[in-house]
Amino acid sequence: MVHHNEDYSKHFSEKKFWDKILNFGKQAGVKLAYGTLLLFYTFKKPTVPKKVKSTILGALGYFILPLDVIPDFTPVVGYSDDLAIVVGALLVVATYIDADTKQLAKIKVIDWFGENAVKDTESLDDEMEKKLQDRREKKQMKNENKKVKEHI
Repeated sequence: MVHHNEDYSKHFSEKKFWDKILNFGKQAGVKLAYGTLLLFYTFKKPTVPKKVKSTILGALGYFILPLDVIPDFTPVVGYSDDLAIVVGALLVVATYIDADTKQLAKIKVIDWFGENAVKDTESLDDEMEKKLQDRREKKQMKNENKKVKEHI
């Protein structure tokens, strides 16, 4: 059993990442493979702040970790905890994921799963876009409320 306060980032290395994704990518599924690739390519960008990179390292470290809350070899649900961690991290760092990053990840997904797999990446893209839109709307509302208070 993995402790909730464990620092998963210490488990991450590029070699471990590529070993895990290449050996278990098809088993884990397109959405998880795509999500981990998005995180990996975002992490590699020099413009991403260290705080964001630490979130990514934690998620990828958890993905690589051999002892999960739900072991990966458990049929059907084995990667559900990994997916939840990866999706959570993606939603936190979504503002740093650009079109180039998505394209790099999709090229790998097509290499591994074939052309049809791109459809399976769209749900994750939609989730991230919705989260970004929600953030923009909240920020806009906050700014409008601030302006109203200044005029009172």
